[in-house]
Parts: sequence; C-alpha cells; structure tokens
Amino acid sequence: MIEKLTPGLGYKEKEPSSKKPEEPLSLQIKRLIESQPFAVLCTQGEQHPYGSLVAFSMTEDLTSAVFATPVTTRKFKLLNQNDRAALFIDNRCQHPDNMMNIEAVTATGQARRVERGKDFELWSHLLTARHEHLSSFVHSPSVALFRIEIVRYFHVVRFQEVLQWIPERIPG
Repeated sequence: MIEKLTPGLGYKEKEPSSKKPEEPLSLQIKRLIESQPFAVLCTQGEQHPYGSLVAFSMTEDLTSAVFATPVTTRKFKLLNQNDRAALFIDNRCQHPDNMMNIEAVTATGQARRVERGKDFELWSHLLTARHEHLSSFVHSPSVALFRIEIVRYFHVVRFQEVLQWIPERIPG
C-alpha cells in the first residue's frame, strides 16, 4: 500500500525526539477501524446533514467500506440523492475518563449501491464475515448493500492533532 500523508486542520510539525518511531498512520487507522464494529454514516440531504449508526466492514487495504440498510430508511433515500458520504469511527467508549486518549477517524468517499449478483456476494461476504449475525438481514430482499470507495481519512488524536491519509489503490 502506498501512503500519502498531508497535514490536516490543527496539524503541528512534530519535534524530533529520541523515542522509538511511531506506528505508520495507515496502521494506526487500521488498528482503530478493526477495534470498532460500528460507525456513524454521515450523509447529506437537501437541507441538513444526517448521521446513522451502521455495522460496517473494510477491505484489507482500507480503500473501501461496506454496510447494509433497509431500502425504507432515510439513509437509503439520502444516498440515492447524493453519493458523497463519510464514516466516523472512534474509541471514546474505551476512554470515558480521559478525552486525551480518544482517537477518531473520518473516512470520506462515494457510496454506490451494490447490485445483486457476483459483486453483491463478494461485498456481502466481507460484511458478514465481520458481523455473522447480520447474514439473514443482509440477504433480505428489502435490504440494500452499499460500498463506499474511500478517498481520504482524517485521523484525530489528543483532540486536536489531525493528519490526513490518502490511501492509494495498487494497480492489478
């Protein structure tokens, strides 16, 4: 995987130190994502943003996410109107007494409905491998599967240090 690091809002250059090197940003993001089974899906309506809790799964290279939703939901309607979406993932429940230990990531990208067929089987397997209890839900005719092609990540630590990471797909 190729990494591109760019400063985000509140970014400060780190001073050189004698400490051991920090974990690469892509691994920090991956570790956080793998530790959290749910995310807040952020969508945009005509007048207001909207947040929804979703069970999700990511590809190994962190370039795509997948989730399912009934076709009767507001998130389904909003994603059909505007394909731009974000997933917000954090670990605040693991650090209720120390806000400085909370870590969060926002993954932004484009959401596309996955039509039934070969692609649906591939993406539904990725989701149900992580959330086995969702298998019958995901395969219900009244449920749609969405894939978000991730464009960038914003990683926040210590409530103010923000780095942006842009994952690059490896050709082939």
